[in-house]
Order: sequence, then structure tokens, then C-alpha cells
Amino acid sequence: MLADLWPLFRLSIVTPRLELRLPREEELAVLAEVAGRGVHAPGERPFLTPWTEGSPADRIREVLQGHWHDLSSWDAGDWCLSPAVFRDGEPIGQVSLRARDFPVTRQVRTTSWLGLEFQGRGYGTEARTALLTLAFDDLGATDALTEVFPGNHASQGVSRKLGYEPDGISIDARDGEALVSDRLRLTRRRWSETEHPVVTVSGFEHCRPAFGL
Repeated sequence: MLADLWPLFRLSIVTPRLELRLPREEELAVLAEVAGRGVHAPGERPFLTPWTEGSPADRIREVLQGHWHDLSSWDAGDWCLSPAVFRDGEPIGQVSLRARDFPVTRQVRTTSWLGLEFQGRGYGTEARTALLTLAFDDLGATDALTEVFPGNHASQGVSRKLGYEPDGISIDARDGEALVSDRLRLTRRRWSETEHPVVTVSGFEHCRPAFGL
């Protein structure tokens, strides 16, 4: 089985309504089509990278290539875990947890997107909670970082709800323009002080070497 050769396919994170896990090929196709239908309202630019600003075919291709790139470039010292978010067995979006030199830094970064038709129902908060449970409770992270535009109120709201605190700003270039993002940090202490829904992680022990642990 593929999971015997690549143990990350055994990893599953389950919440009351969702499951986070790596998609199989046919599921990946469905996930890409979700992105193709849109992940934000027309005219919005909520992400630094412009992958959502092209055609539906562009977004589909980006999801496919991103998934394959994360798997093929995986290294214990520099990794990006990008599970799909499943609701009732169907993919509705994707989250990512990335780190470099994790055994030393103990810091992770998170990103996420949901299909437009699945937004506004609390799935984003629930999926990020699942990912952070893996980071803090299983991987042993000390901090989780995220960056978000000041005007991205939905993502800002999710971060505040989960206990993130301001940690400065970052400035990046996009289309010849300097863009400012809020950098937010969630510490293990803040995480432990916040109530969360029940999250069940399975298959992690088989994956420890992949994370450099």
C-alpha cells in the first residue's frame, strides 16, 4: 500500500465535522475543481501569491502542481504538509503546515483556503484548530505563525478567535507594489489557555521521522 511506502498518507486529523488528510489522486482532482470554482469573491486579492487571480484552469493547475511539489520536495529539514479538508468525505479546501529546521526552531507556519461555497460556516476555524492540534500536541511546536492582510477580515477573525497575537508586520512586493501584512503569533501558552473542540489525530507515530523527530 502507498501508506506503507509514504507514511504521511496514514496521517488523519478528525474534528466534529471535518477530516484533514492527504488526498488520493481522484480526490485531488475534486479538490482542484473546488479551487477552480473560486476561493474568494471577484475583485478581492486576499493572498500574497496570485494563484487565485487567473482562470479556473489556472487555479486547478496550481492546486495539482502544489500538491505534487510538496510531496516531491519533502525533506525532514524543510517540509510542507498540505492536507485537504474533507466534509462528509468530499474535499472543500486545503490547509498547510510548513517548517524549516523544525527540531531546532519549533516554529510552524500555516496557510489555508476554502472553496467559496463552503465559507462562512466555521469550517475555516475548525480546520485551523485541527492543524494547530497536530502542531502543538503531537509535533511539540512552541509557536505558530501566520501572515494576513489587514483587510482580510475573515482570516483576521479566525486568528483572533484562536488566540493569535500581533507579532509585527512583513512587507512583500506584488506587481511592483509594496504590500504590508500583519504577522501574527500563537504561542503554546496561549494555545493551552484556549478551549478547543475535540480533535483526534491518528497515524502520527509512523510519520515522526518525516518531520525530523
